[in-house]
Amino acid sequence: MFGYSKQAYYKRKNSVFQDLQERDTLRSLVMNVRSKLPNTGGRKLYYMLKSEFLAQDIKLGRDGLFRFLREEHLLVKSKRKYMKTTNSKHWMRKYPNKIKALEIYRPEQLWVADITYLQVKKKHYYLHLITDAYSKKIVGFELSANMESTTTLSALDKAIKSREYTEKLIHHSDRGLQYCSRKYTEKLNKNNIEISMTEQSDPYENAVAERINGILKGEFGLDDNFENIELLEAQVYQSIALYNQLRPHLSIDYLTPNQAHKQQKVKMKTWKMKRPLEFTS
Repeated sequence: MFGYSKQAYYKRKNSVFQDLQERDTLRSLVMNVRSKLPNTGGRKLYYMLKSEFLAQDIKLGRDGLFRFLREEHLLVKSKRKYMKTTNSKHWMRKYPNKIKALEIYRPEQLWVADITYLQVKKKHYYLHLITDAYSKKIVGFELSANMESTTTLSALDKAIKSREYTEKLIHHSDRGLQYCSRKYTEKLNKNNIEISMTEQSDPYENAVAERINGILKGEFGLDDNFENIELLEAQVYQSIALYNQLRPHLSIDYLTPNQAHKQQKVKMKTWKMKRPLEFTS
């Protein structure tokens, strides 16, 4: 009656059924990753799920995955917020930028430090971070209700205790008073860590640290307004653990920070856009 044979009708019916099953499987795989890494983008999702696609005989390329995410309203929208946490107008000694032409080729060659704000209702809290520029591993952090140098020093102490290598190390930060304080610079000198600082009021001079702030807020939900400090603390600890263990980075051949920190074989990918020292992640 409709110009289709019985065979063609059932073949089409089975094809639609298989397509629905495949979409359900795809949705389940994506949401399994997103349950741990909530705002993981399409490229990283594809890399993380390639072996699952093969195991389940799902023939899907990266463009196909992006199309599926778009159709299912699962694409991640980037959110940009900025709040200045640096006070560089102080009398303490400021150090020159030693990493302008630095080629980064191993873990614990360069640490980058920064402070980012988080929110509990109408109150601001501050996350003091130290990250390894090569592996992208967060090696030290401290959450507090202040930006005092003693809190920043606590993050540094944790980073120093976690060190795995004894080669030359540079610590790079902005010119905030926390990093210029006597106790902080004395701790760096005592541990034979060279001091480097930004020279302009430009976040791109500390691009890796700024990028990690963005990942934690944009992909792990730390830009939310939390009900209480207990919830914020739990989210911070869980987010950093998952970030170090599970999140792959494009700039280090899709290794996770923990994996990259254990080796020196991958040449870190970098490129220059309009500003210097902008690293991929």
